Amino acid sequence: MPKFKALTGVIALSALAAACSGGGSESTPQAETTESKTSEPESEVNEETAAPVDAGTPAADDVTTLDGVEYASLTGDAEAGKKVFTKCRTCHVTDPGVNRIGPSMAGIMGNQAGAVEGFNYTDANKNSGITWTEEKMFQYLEKPQRVIPKTKMVFAGLPDAQQRADVIAYLKDPS
Repeated sequence: MPKFKALTGVIALSALAAACSGGGSESTPQAETTESKTSEPESEVNEETAAPVDAGTPAADDVTTLDGVEYASLTGDAEAGKKVFTKCRTCHVTDPGVNRIGPSMAGIMGNQAGAVEGFNYTDANKNSGITWTEEKMFQYLEKPQRVIPKTKMVFAGLPDAQQRADVIAYLKDPS
């Protein structure tokens, strides 16, 4: 019976990881590929948007997105963002002081990265120098591993710019 319980636990954790990112983790080749890309930026350009295809790890004050969309060009819808945030609920909640696999998102906007009380962050996150402005969160939600390499957040990101803007509108006022 103990072996069955252990096996059930392993299966549950695998399913949880798969729900966030297709099963990746920090030590997967995918994370290593991201790391190698961030150390040597490519100069490829998307012909349709003229945006960099992968410009490496952006500086803490750089909010350039891979898709070339600027946050200011969109209007977020908090109700739509609440629906999109269901993808995030496996790891995050908006209740103050409630950390899960990821930190609470309550009041995250305007705070320093790696500063939610009671959550055990990676050094990469704590030392990123990032302040969560709407623009920086917009960039981060597109591809988290690009913005903070070696973060333990395994979510692949939200490629849809409007969904990112909607989630930010929700995070600003999750009530």
